[in-house]
Amino acid sequence: MYLEELIIEGFKSYVSRTHITGWDPEFNAITGLNGTGKSNILDAICFVLGITNLSQVRASNLQDLIYKRGQAGVTKASVTVVFNNEDRERSPVGFETHHQITVTRQVLMGGRTKYIINGHNAQQQTVQNLFQSVQLNINNPHFLIMQGRITKVLNMKHTEILSMVEEAAGTKMFEDRKNKAIATIAKKERKVEEINKILAEDIIPKLDHLRTEKRIYLDFQKNESEMERLNRLVISYEYNKHKEKLNRSSTDNDRKIEEIDGLKRTIEHLQSEIDKLDEDMKSVTKKMKHTGSSGSKIKQLEATIKEHLTQSVRLNTKKGLLETSVTEEQKMLSSLATQKGELIQSLNEKRASYEAINKEYEEFKKSYDEKTQEMKSTDELIQTLTTGISAEEGHENGYMEQLQQFKNAANQSSTAEEQISLKIKHLRKELAEKEPQAAKALKESQGSVAALDMKRSEINGLMMELSAFNWNPEKENELLQRRKQLLDTLDDLYDKQERLSRKLSSLDFQYTSPTPEFDRSQVKGLVAELITLDKENFDASTALEICAGGKLYNVVIENEKVGSQLLDKGRLRRRWTLIPLNKIQGFRVSAEKLAAAEKIAPGKVNLALNLIGYDEEVFAAMEWIFGSTFICEDAQTAKDVTFNKSIGIKSVTLDGDVYDPHGTLSGGSKPNSSGILVKIQELNAVKADIKYHKQELDNLENELESAQKSISEYRKCKQRLDLQSHELSLLEQRMSKSTHAQLAARLESIKEQILQQESAMEQARKDKEKAFSECRRIESEMADFNNNKDTKLDEMTSRVEKLKSQLKRSASKLKDMQRTVQTFELEIEQTEIDIKTCEEDMEKVRSNITEYKTQMAAIQEEVDSIEANITEAKEALGVETRELSARNEELKELNTLHQRKSEEVVELNLKVQKLSHDIDRFQKDRQYSQQAVDDLEAQHEWISDEKHLFGQSGTNYDYANANFSDLRKQLQQLTMNHESLRKKINVRVMNMIDNVEKKEVSLKEMIATVEKDKKKIEETISTLENYKLEALEKTYTKVNKDFAEIFGDLLAGNTCKLQPPEGKTISDGLEVKVCLGGVWKQSLTELSGGQRSLIALSLILSLLQFKPAPMYILDEVDAALDLSHTQNIGSLLRTRFKGSQFLVVSLKDGMFNNANVLFKTRFKDGTSVVERTTPYRKEVEQAKNRKRAHN
Repeated sequence: MYLEELIIEGFKSYVSRTHITGWDPEFNAITGLNGTGKSNILDAICFVLGITNLSQVRASNLQDLIYKRGQAGVTKASVTVVFNNEDRERSPVGFETHHQITVTRQVLMGGRTKYIINGHNAQQQTVQNLFQSVQLNINNPHFLIMQGRITKVLNMKHTEILSMVEEAAGTKMFEDRKNKAIATIAKKERKVEEINKILAEDIIPKLDHLRTEKRIYLDFQKNESEMERLNRLVISYEYNKHKEKLNRSSTDNDRKIEEIDGLKRTIEHLQSEIDKLDEDMKSVTKKMKHTGSSGSKIKQLEATIKEHLTQSVRLNTKKGLLETSVTEEQKMLSSLATQKGELIQSLNEKRASYEAINKEYEEFKKSYDEKTQEMKSTDELIQTLTTGISAEEGHENGYMEQLQQFKNAANQSSTAEEQISLKIKHLRKELAEKEPQAAKALKESQGSVAALDMKRSEINGLMMELSAFNWNPEKENELLQRRKQLLDTLDDLYDKQERLSRKLSSLDFQYTSPTPEFDRSQVKGLVAELITLDKENFDASTALEICAGGKLYNVVIENEKVGSQLLDKGRLRRRWTLIPLNKIQGFRVSAEKLAAAEKIAPGKVNLALNLIGYDEEVFAAMEWIFGSTFICEDAQTAKDVTFNKSIGIKSVTLDGDVYDPHGTLSGGSKPNSSGILVKIQELNAVKADIKYHKQELDNLENELESAQKSISEYRKCKQRLDLQSHELSLLEQRMSKSTHAQLAARLESIKEQILQQESAMEQARKDKEKAFSECRRIESEMADFNNNKDTKLDEMTSRVEKLKSQLKRSASKLKDMQRTVQTFELEIEQTEIDIKTCEEDMEKVRSNITEYKTQMAAIQEEVDSIEANITEAKEALGVETRELSARNEELKELNTLHQRKSEEVVELNLKVQKLSHDIDRFQKDRQYSQQAVDDLEAQHEWISDEKHLFGQSGTNYDYANANFSDLRKQLQQLTMNHESLRKKINVRVMNMIDNVEKKEVSLKEMIATVEKDKKKIEETISTLENYKLEALEKTYTKVNKDFAEIFGDLLAGNTCKLQPPEGKTISDGLEVKVCLGGVWKQSLTELSGGQRSLIALSLILSLLQFKPAPMYILDEVDAALDLSHTQNIGSLLRTRFKGSQFLVVSLKDGMFNNANVLFKTRFKDGTSVVERTTPYRKEVEQAKNRKRAHN
């Protein structure tokens, strides 16, 4: 297949229809002046081939391909290529029957593209598939060598050269398939993740929810059946009871009527005796009135005493409240003092932290400002040097301004140095004058100096003594703070223990020691409290609770004697079941059955006894309770283990379902004790924490107690030191006002000023040297800038960018540091306010205490006066009471007898009333029972059919072992559960769960299929990789051979080769090695530009020759070569590449004279025109052929 015709219309510079025919099947050349449209012919061919990267045809978008972008009235670009397809062996797939293939591509204004193949519209992918089937893949074009391809090949790395060889070998296709396979694997993995996500987030939660609903539905059905059974049993019992009442005899009722008559006669007799006693009491009272005795004075005295007592109680209560207030205020005062101390300590710590942080902040800010100034200065310099205009008005341009600034700085430093030198000279002169005067004054005040030295010596001694103590206030504060933390922690733990204990009130086993010598260690405790459960076994807690059942609340004791003592004299508050260790015999599952169970369900079954912890002394009790039950992970495991003939042991699932080998299954809901074992473990953990923290507190208290002596001595020494320091301060104050002190202070000031000035002089020298150094640097940079402006600007720009990057990173840190400093300032200010507030509160509290104590003293005086009045009134009351008691004795006896007779009458009346009520109730009960029997028979039709079974043993209505009080409670609970479950049940749950389970199975099958596909793809990748290596090796051998031969043809007597980098294989990359004049070059940099171009061209042509395409396009590949090499290339193309059509754009005669057909382009009236001619070489050959034919 080769190009026969090319028709261009409206494409780039070809405004009118241009029909180019007469293409040679082998070698065609295109030449013409620059800008006349040579390369546009190649661009048109690439356009038809379906190119997508428009930059390769020198366009940014499809509209650029239309003549003058459609501004000249041309609204579309159209290119048609006609291929000769007579060679069936090299025909595109699917076009073997076509002698010609015509492909047209059109682009309209707006970017719409249209493809036409042999007169029929086609898709872009169809066009690309057509050309890719004959190695004309325009989007990976090895057949297209544009102007920059030679340079690109010269700069290729060894991996890129390898990529070219792989493209020629066709292994790139394998690599593409491999990448697609990897992408497919990733896609399938995403599919698996998606399925897993659906399972995890949708299916499994929905299944769990439906299983819960299913369990609730089954519970509802079970509950409904049990409720119906109990309801019939209770109703039948009520019916039976009412029938018995109706059948009862009336004899008891007649007996009660006779008893009422007898009681009434007795009441009448007693009433006559009471009337006689009333007359006797009136007679005695009348006599007492005649004697003038009365209790009016006694009542008056009692009222006085009562009033005084009321006042006393009121005042004592008030005094007590004041005492409580004083105590609370004193505690408040102590708390405020402690708080003030803590605040002062906190303030000192914050000030120290603030000074450190502020210092760091100032240093960092200074560095930040310097970098900012440097960046700004450099940036302005770049702008000035680039544009010649200063960034700021009033500034000179560039380096000169900076040079002047540093010269000014150097002059300023020199001036400062001279001024400082003069100051030092004057200070030293003054020092020489003052020193003799100070010595004379020192001699005159020798006594005061000696006293000052002695005092300082004493202070030093006290400081050494203080430092010798093995104590410091910080340690004391730390210990006190630690004690406070421990007490707070213990308070929290005790609260937590109390909350947990309230939740576990059913485990509160309390008893009193039956005898003084009773050994309480013989009572081990409740079973639930004796169990320890590891966290990893918490999920088995429900199963263990069901396994133990009511035995969790049994009390383990040493023997039956201890149990007898507890029951008789232990004052137990409720009924308890006791387990004597010497009377129980546990049963434990044999090792063989345990091994068999673990073999059936590995890791899913455990003996209940193995899941708990306990003390060895209660082993018998634990084995008796937990030794004969398996704990299984799920229902299926429980079924397999329990109903296995070789095992046959009861099992409990983690959900609480019980499987019995006798065929019974129970469960469906958690027991009332659910979670009690976990709560006990929490309580035990809290108790352990309490024990640990109490031990810590005891250790801390012991440490404080043992350190009290050191603390006391330390404080005494500190007081002496403070006193001596105060005296020293007074001495220094007196000395400071003396002549010697003033002279000494002046001398110290002069010396300090000299040191400061010397430091300033050193800094001035450094500044001057730095300024001179900067001047030299700027002068050097000016010289460098004049020599290499671009490099210097790049360096400066890089420096600015680096500084900007550093400043950007530092800005955040600077803000954080500034925010921290401000926070410390606010905290210090707030702490100072808190200290002031604390002091004000302390003053208020002291004032309150004084006021309360004054009020208490006044109240105490008033109480003492009232107590005296009470004593006086009580004495007078005693005299009056004794006089009245004798007169009241007779009346009291009569009154007692009267009261006794009256109580008998009341008691007998109550009996009569009770018997009357019993008779009335009997009549009402008969009526009620008859009505109840009638109502029950009317409401429940089954009664008439089954009433003959009521109370019969062995039937559903057996009342022998039934506790109807408990049954009614159970029925009430079942009814409540029934109503609760009825709101929750989903009647469609059985169908729904079946559908969801099917979906789950389907998704899991999909996951298995995807995993299987992934494995097949990975195997395919491995096979492709082996094939790729084999094909690459063959290609490398052939291309390497052709590479050397072509280079030898182009540059006679020389050779070259491709080889892997040292120490590597072909698959790691390939390097070009060249031999010139018998010497192998180490690098291509040793070659001239033309030689390197020939190497690159030789490599490209060797790759083209390995797998020839039907057509090759070369665009000015000879641009960098001289004429002789150009001619060699033309000759090489003509002789070596038989069977392929070459389209070569060239400006050199040596190239296009070797072509069979030459097309020349020129510009006419603003558009490109193409003319076909015969090259000179061809004309010469044709003339020779005509001459030979003539002869």
